[in-house]
Amino acid sequence: MMWNTSGGGHTSPPVAMPVPAHSVLTPGLPVPEHRGRPLSMAGPPSPGWTAERVTTPMPLPAPPISYVDSDGISYAHTPAPRGFLSTGNSHHHHSRSHSATRHEEHIHHQQPTPVLVVQRPQRQPQPMPVPAPAKPLRVVPPMPAIHPQFKYSKCTGRRRALCIGINYRGQPHELRGCINDAKHVYSFLVRRFGYKPEDIVVLTDDSPHQRAQPTRRNMIDAMHWLVKDARPHDSLFFHYSGHGGQTQDLDGDEVDGFDETIYPLDYKRAGFIVDDEMHDIMVKPLPSGCRLTAVFDSCHSGTVLDLPYIYDSRGRLRGRQISDRARARKATPADVISWSGCKDGQTSADTFIDGQAVGAASHAFIKAIDMQPHQSYQDLLRNIRKILQPKFSQKPQLGSSHPIDTSLRFIM
Repeated sequence: MMWNTSGGGHTSPPVAMPVPAHSVLTPGLPVPEHRGRPLSMAGPPSPGWTAERVTTPMPLPAPPISYVDSDGISYAHTPAPRGFLSTGNSHHHHSRSHSATRHEEHIHHQQPTPVLVVQRPQRQPQPMPVPAPAKPLRVVPPMPAIHPQFKYSKCTGRRRALCIGINYRGQPHELRGCINDAKHVYSFLVRRFGYKPEDIVVLTDDSPHQRAQPTRRNMIDAMHWLVKDARPHDSLFFHYSGHGGQTQDLDGDEVDGFDETIYPLDYKRAGFIVDDEMHDIMVKPLPSGCRLTAVFDSCHSGTVLDLPYIYDSRGRLRGRQISDRARARKATPADVISWSGCKDGQTSADTFIDGQAVGAASHAFIKAIDMQPHQSYQDLLRNIRKILQPKFSQKPQLGSSHPIDTSLRFIM
């Protein structure tokens, strides 16, 4: 990775980050490539974003008993033998200007050989533009879905949420705003959408509760908890803020040849989590008419949930996202929507808002809805991008499990 120590622009000479030695257990493992961006400094309060909401999120409750007593360890994802990420220093989330490479130790299950891993950069935004007023929302017949039992969700049933924020505290190239992101999203769900605290699991590495630490086991268990006993018209919500990367696709479902990954707190010991796993756990079990809304504030997150449809800000489909032979396998009768911080080939940024570190994409998602609660999918995507422009080059992505008319109102 190359990063700039000047705190702004790209004019000063870049400094090469040290590349750790190859893992002794995997001598042939290629070193992941890293890229980064300049550090940002805290700035004045941003218009339209109150310091009160940013700096005083609701206190987090203890993990719900229904999650603490759950056990998802029976789940096993074994697509093919995989080499491990192992590293002395590297991170992939919002390229926080600190980057590094990783080579993981071999453990009881293997993971794909890492190909590209990046961090979330930090940039200081300028005053953010106010989104344009929403256009009248049209009601039109839905487009045909690839699953015969597909049904749109009314989002009138049970509400459940999982929020994960990992700063990787004490590790090389520690992140800064991910824990804040998880806490802000938790408060946002309770305040804006009426989620009950006892129906939300928050995993952060500053939690005093062992079951609330974002380890690989806890993250997998919490994903199972999120979708357990899901019913039609339930509204489930998943948020992840942490490192993200890419690794070689071994089952042929990716058009570009790479799976997307996220990184638990203990990824060096337990390994990362591949998009195939998250799809199998959180998408495949859902019944017809159940809504899962997922927000990923991490690098390379454009198709991290393996959804077949990606839309641009004008409501147009952006080519094929999964291979033809995987379309039937990835089809679901559920109503799954993803909001990703960037394209698969981009990084997601960290920044400072009112002196507090946050993820740019998480901040923009909350801000866009707070400023305009009723808007279409298309308008929400456009407004999120407007909030990030022009200081951030990342382009948030809208993905879905089914064709959608993006002029319809977004609900959750």
